[in-house]
Amino acid sequence: MKKSILCPNCRKLISRDEQNCPYCHTARPGSWWMNNPWTRSQGGSDSVIMWIIYLNVGMFIIALLLRPKGANFSMSPFAFLSPDNRSLLMLGASGTVPVERLHRWWSIVSANYLHGSLMHILFNMIALKQIGTLIIKEYGTFRMLAIYAISGAIGFLVSILAGVGFTVGASAAVCGMIGAGIYYGKSRGGNYGQEIYRQIGGWALMIFVFGLLVPGINNWGHGGGMVGGVLFGYLLGYNEKSRENYFHKVLAGSCLAITIVILAYAVLSSIYYAVG
Repeated sequence: MKKSILCPNCRKLISRDEQNCPYCHTARPGSWWMNNPWTRSQGGSDSVIMWIIYLNVGMFIIALLLRPKGANFSMSPFAFLSPDNRSLLMLGASGTVPVERLHRWWSIVSANYLHGSLMHILFNMIALKQIGTLIIKEYGTFRMLAIYAISGAIGFLVSILAGVGFTVGASAAVCGMIGAGIYYGKSRGGNYGQEIYRQIGGWALMIFVFGLLVPGINNWGHGGGMVGGVLFGYLLGYNEKSRENYFHKVLAGSCLAITIVILAYAVLSSIYYAVG
């Protein structure tokens, strides 16, 4: 008796023994290679987003533990549980100081996973959870990962060019997803597209106002990330225009590999210098 599976590319119900998916023509959809978590076109959005959140939380904890005596335990909501700036610098904070003086160009990637306080990381992770779910639904897992990584790096690159001295936070990458959501809503049109456009536009407006009212916010990073999200939302396309393909998977895989290598280097080198 033939077993049924979901095609790893188009997610339609098919027989495991099909040589080619009758819907999207993917070759050997029942093979092990096509049915592992990485090569599947669609994954559980909650699990992907939660892994990104775990990575951010893990880096936040490491930053606190690296120099616990330098951490700020002030009862001010904006400063409570703030890692020491030296810890953040060692782990890959970005800006003109780390890049121009220390030549840490790789920090445009690592800074996306560092945060300056408990409130900072809480706000960014809540935004990531809400917006990331929508972006995965409309763009797919791999395009979302690529947009998140690339637009975040663009945001910090713009910050450096604008002269921001020292900066961290996932908000540049989150703003990249906001930009991709704005592009999707405007491009798709119709009632659904307009509703997405209004909702995501509300996030963009809130971040803009927040940046004006609260000192120390990296508005250049937010703006750069948002522009990057619009650009790559356009270049990569969304599900209703084209399904995810191997280019998207390779791009996302490359972003993931680069991120892991950079963060591993940042953590191991920081521990080495802290112990030494």
